[in-house]
Amino acid sequence: MKIFLKTEDEIELMRQANQLVGKTLAELAKNIKPGITTGRLDAIAEEFIRDNKAVPVFKGFPNPFGAPFPASICTSINSQVVHGIPDNVTELMDGDIISIDCGILFAGYCGDSAYTFCVGEVAEDTKALLRATKESLYKGIEAARAGKHLGDIGNAVQTHCESRGYGIVRELTGHGIGRKMHEDPQVPNYGSFGSGMLLKSGMCIAIEPMVTLGNRKVGLMPDRWTIRTVDDKPAAHFEHTIAIREGQADILSTFEEVERIEGIQR
Repeated sequence: MKIFLKTEDEIELMRQANQLVGKTLAELAKNIKPGITTGRLDAIAEEFIRDNKAVPVFKGFPNPFGAPFPASICTSINSQVVHGIPDNVTELMDGDIISIDCGILFAGYCGDSAYTFCVGEVAEDTKALLRATKESLYKGIEAARAGKHLGDIGNAVQTHCESRGYGIVRELTGHGIGRKMHEDPQVPNYGSFGSGMLLKSGMCIAIEPMVTLGNRKVGLMPDRWTIRTVDDKPAAHFEHTIAIREGQADILSTFEEVERIEGIQR
């Protein structure tokens, strides 16, 4: 395992990449409504990313189980946890939730963030799942400080969600990030306090809780990409890229514009 500690200049370049991911998610937030296809959302994202001189990293991303990923964003609806493939047939419906994961390369560095959106009027228990998942992301970030351990992040996420009766997906993790989208270390959403790698200032990681309303077990769909819950109950996914500091972590990505748009829409 090789950990690349980033310089301040590198962290600033990563901030630019991640801020652009936040702007892309905000552009999508403006268009999420019943009737729009996931393929249309993908086209909007790719155009926005390329217009801003960046490259959608997910497009063509290799798959050990099959063909490379064919789109610029992942669009995972309801019981789909992650890696949902956009198409021109699947339309969003009132009451759906959709998790959009977006990754880009800008000025030689990657940005990565995800957000789960409500489509129209969503069931209260599903909205509660989304709130708890987003809260757990920030609990994990709070625990991510130099001198603490990797397990502290997972423990914070796990404790927050499982104490509310939700399931933590264990087969999928967060990750290091930098010049490559996936670098060491893996960042699980579960763990024991004080366990795992020592966190150091300059480490850049993506923390991304994937949380289920029911059973935590998941399976791979026939497209060899999409991961969904085995009991067909909803799942939520939120992700930030951060830089580890001596004190509070530096959140390089942003939900600010997305949340502003959501506030207007509701």
